[in-house]
Amino acid sequence: MNGSSSNGSGMNGSIVSLRNVHKRYQRGKQSVDVLHGLTLDIPRGEFVALMGPSGSGKTTLLNLIGGLDTPTSGEITVAGQRLDQLGSGGLSRWRSHHVGFVFQFYNLMPMLSAQRNVELPLLLTSLSAAQRRNNALAALTLVGIADRAKHKPAELSGGQAQRVAIARALVADPTLLVCDEPTGDLDRKSADDVLQLLQILNREHGKSIVMVTHDPKAAEFAGRQLHMDKGALQES
Repeated sequence: MNGSSSNGSGMNGSIVSLRNVHKRYQRGKQSVDVLHGLTLDIPRGEFVALMGPSGSGKTTLLNLIGGLDTPTSGEITVAGQRLDQLGSGGLSRWRSHHVGFVFQFYNLMPMLSAQRNVELPLLLTSLSAAQRRNNALAALTLVGIADRAKHKPAELSGGQAQRVAIARALVADPTLLVCDEPTGDLDRKSADDVLQLLQILNREHGKSIVMVTHDPKAAEFAGRQLHMDKGALQES
């Protein structure tokens, strides 16, 4: 599964390009500025770790890059698309083609087998049931857990469940993987296994990855570390 090259990069070969991005939330009568004029370029094929204390704005930034939220002002271009110019319907369609999400708590459907969980994003496509099954098994094979295809989440370890979640994120061959604390719920050994898998997906399969983590050991697996503090970026 290689990253799609036809789906466009920014003007400068970036998969992610932010220009003077601000994000402000209204909490009652109070206005809270979370991001302050962020400018950032992430080259295609890079594995970036976003670090910073709680409340520094890193998850807000990740949600903007993944098209789950929109900026108050500024330009965001991801995979050749200006996200700040899309409405919610356009963002939803764009996400389904371009972004695979991996979360801390797996978000697997407990009643479905690993294979069925991985197939879920493909239900929105025109693929036949057989093609969906084959693609799901290919993704499970890629993450090294095809032998657990028939198991339900309760029958999997945390590390195995996260591999299933990564297979689900990969199954539609997204341009970008967006990971929010993907190892936050795992022991060290399972965490390192999952991080090595992300590294392989980046280096051998060309996947661009943006990962939020508070774990310095996890961040070492990335090619570049960015530190957020009070809504601004500092490169390490």
